[in-house]
Amino acid sequence: MYYLITLYYKVLDFFSFLPQLTIKGVTIYPIMNYFCRRTTEKLIFMIRIRKATTEDIKLINELAWIAFPATYREILSKEQIDYMMDWMYSPENLMKQMTEEGHVYYIAYSDDKATGYVSIQKEGDNLFHLQKIYVLPEYQKEHIGKQLFFKAMEAVREINCGPCTMELNVNRNNPALGFYEHMGMRKVNEGDFHIGNGYYMNDYIMSIDIK
Repeated sequence: MYYLITLYYKVLDFFSFLPQLTIKGVTIYPIMNYFCRRTTEKLIFMIRIRKATTEDIKLINELAWIAFPATYREILSKEQIDYMMDWMYSPENLMKQMTEEGHVYYIAYSDDKATGYVSIQKEGDNLFHLQKIYVLPEYQKEHIGKQLFFKAMEAVREINCGPCTMELNVNRNNPALGFYEHMGMRKVNEGDFHIGNGYYMNDYIMSIDIK
């Protein structure tokens, strides 16, 4: 949130010094100023992200049952999706992640509606894993994924207080690959990881340095 507020005021400062540009006699400053203010205000004041607790397990499970199958229905079989949903998102496994395995979840809200989530886990000295980041399909054009990604990086900085690396696994056929590259991540490895019941995750491992 700090970075968004800073961005908001930097944008206002920029436009306060912008010359009175005209195109074919039409002054475009008021139009640009209005558009930028409304867009920035929407990002700051309409998207809220908070840290989850075990009281949010039911909510995370409900969000996952919408977001995860929608992401993978063209990539994985329904049987594998169902298996992975239980493996990653059953209430029992979510509780274990949060209380025993060090997963930290955050939930995003847009207009007070829960719209996505992200989780990180410390895996070693100066190494973190971005375990999950999903946004409900109808909200994927509202920059919520970016804000969740920034929140994950902010959380890593708060925990580590020094240079470190954040990695994630992403299916090699997942369109989100371009999003992660846009956010500054790079491919560092790939593999086919057995997850039980004869199923595999066919993933790239991506990485970003956090300072």
